[in-house]
Amino acid sequence: MKIVIIGGTGRIGSRVVAMLRERGHQAVPAAPETGVNTITGEGLAEVLTGAGVVVDVSNSPSFADDAAMNFFETSTRNILGAEATADVRHHVALSVVGVDRLPGSGYLRAKLAQEKLIRNSRMPYTIVHATQFFEFLKGIADSATVGNSVRLAPVMFQPMAAEDVARTVADVAVAKPVNGIVEVAGPQAYRLDELIRLDLRARNDPREVVTDPKAPYYGAVLSERSLMPGEDARIGRVTYEAWRQQQPATRKPAATHVAAR
Repeated sequence: MKIVIIGGTGRIGSRVVAMLRERGHQAVPAAPETGVNTITGEGLAEVLTGAGVVVDVSNSPSFADDAAMNFFETSTRNILGAEATADVRHHVALSVVGVDRLPGSGYLRAKLAQEKLIRNSRMPYTIVHATQFFEFLKGIADSATVGNSVRLAPVMFQPMAAEDVARTVADVAVAKPVNGIVEVAGPQAYRLDELIRLDLRARNDPREVVTDPKAPYYGAVLSERSLMPGEDARIGRVTYEAWRQQQPATRKPAATHVAAR
């Protein structure tokens, strides 16, 4: 089966392409590097010709509120329109656990708008809600850094490896559309502040994590379970400890780290 992966050259997309090819499918990466631009529509009709499934794991190049909203709305409309013309039978999109609980985040409002467009289309679909990636832990710390302090709320979250995200997306792509949401999370739950503290130590990063129940998360105020999946979520295989062991060793910095703002 021909499966087109929008964003197929990125962190998740490249893994999805490889996994689907291992299963014998014709997995085609679609991204600006391959001549496909979902904002302008360039190359979109051509790449979707003969496709049975389209997987959208693309991401906005900017997390700014307006830029993210413009990207997800424009890109999704163009993809859905091209799918209808090409008679695609299943649209799969990657989104975020808790997307509907954090209206204070402009990025998550944009993802919610993307989901609304998908639900309101006539295209059979599955939306995968994933928890935060281990690969983004440093980015979470950077976003919460002022000077040499990282202020984070002591709320629960259940992050996972990009490998497990990709595996779930690949599984969903070759299954029937559920016309709803599939949730996936890591095998262990942590306190947000505690795991970031642990991860910074593993990186030999001297920043201090300050526990602050009112600390915003990408502009949103968190409750205890804002970032947690539901009871029916699929559970990934890779633990944080196993993932950390796979990462390159980090040298201890010679000077105090100050995150760029």
